[in-house]
Amino acid sequence: MAEGGRRLINRFKLSENFGLWEFHCRCCQTVKIDKKLVDKLQALRDKVGVPLVITSGYRCPSHNKAEGGAPNSYHVKGMAADVVIPEGSTGEELAQAAKELGFTGIGVYSSFVHMDVRPGRYVRFK
Repeated sequence: MAEGGRRLINRFKLSENFGLWEFHCRCCQTVKIDKKLVDKLQALRDKVGVPLVITSGYRCPSHNKAEGGAPNSYHVKGMAADVVIPEGSTGEELAQAAKELGFTGIGVYSSFVHMDVRPGRYVRFK
C-alpha cells in the first residue's frame, strides 16, 4: 500500500486520538515512544477538547542533528513531542494545561509547544 508514493507503516493506534505514525521520525519512519508521553498527550487532548497536531515526535540521531536538536534531546529518547498551538488558543494556555497534567519539560515557541516527560522536576525553557 502506498500513500503519496510512500509505504504505509506504523499504522497502529496508541490511544483514542493518537497513532504511532504521528510520532515516527520524519526522515526514516523509525519510532521510539514512551507510553507516559502518549498518556499525557491524550489527557491534554481530552482537557483542551480539540485535536492536537504533532509536528515532531521521535527523531533519529541524524534527523535530530539536522534539526539543530541537542545531542541529548528528549526527542531522540522518544520522550518529547512538539504540538501545534490550536487555533483560538495561545502557546501559554497550552503550556499551562500541559504543566497541570504533569509534563516536566515545556518550551513555548511561535507556532508550537515542546512537551516532554523528562525525569525529575519541572523545567520551563525558551
